[in-house]
Amino acid sequence: MGQCGITSSKTVLVFLNLIFWAAAGILCYVGAYVFITYDDYDHFFEDMYTLIPAVVIIAVGALLFIIGLIGCCATIRESYCGLASFVIILLLVFMTEVAVVVLGYIYRAKVEDEVNDSIKKVYDEYNGTNSNAQSRAIDYVQRQLQCCGIHNYSDWQYTRWFEESKNNSAPISCCKANIGSCTGSLTHPEDLYPEGCEALVVKKLKEIMMYVIWTALTFAAIQMLGMLCACVVLCRRSRDPAYELLITGGTYA
Repeated sequence: MGQCGITSSKTVLVFLNLIFWAAAGILCYVGAYVFITYDDYDHFFEDMYTLIPAVVIIAVGALLFIIGLIGCCATIRESYCGLASFVIILLLVFMTEVAVVVLGYIYRAKVEDEVNDSIKKVYDEYNGTNSNAQSRAIDYVQRQLQCCGIHNYSDWQYTRWFEESKNNSAPISCCKANIGSCTGSLTHPEDLYPEGCEALVVKKLKEIMMYVIWTALTFAAIQMLGMLCACVVLCRRSRDPAYELLITGGTYA
């Protein structure tokens, strides 16, 4: 019965180490996705510390690849030292992922305040040219999120660009995609996206942070199972002389 438990634990452990390799790639992908997406919205979000969970999760992904290699070798060879090291490293990574989850929730709660503080300044610096970073960011967000203005299209009336252009219109990026004749004129509001960008930017950034949180939680649960299986093998080996003799090829005196 004990030998069956050992075999099952070893089989699960080898399988989990293969999952760790896959997890390494997934975690790095999620971290890179967060970086790329935040780059599109960085003008609306001034606190770069929000990227800390993404940095940590990429580092954890790289470490998981090494952990998977150590775990496979230690499990196949049934190395006590290797399995002990595997459990300790896995515990450290587990604690790191818990920290990622905590940081994710902290920064997720700060997203709305950050966007509220910065979005009006970005809109005030819009000048409609592609050479202006703020203009590119606003046009990109309005097209991607299908929104117009901060709260709605009427917000454009209070921007410096609107006063200087004197054409009584919002940017073309406010135009609905299915209306080819749209010029952004505020006299035809039905041609413009009705929803403001502030709420949608906040929603998008919170969704991104939730991807990080759920990814960290999922792999933290898998790592707990890995630690449990490794501990079963370690405990069985240290407490059962017969099992020790079996794997070393020895005999009773």
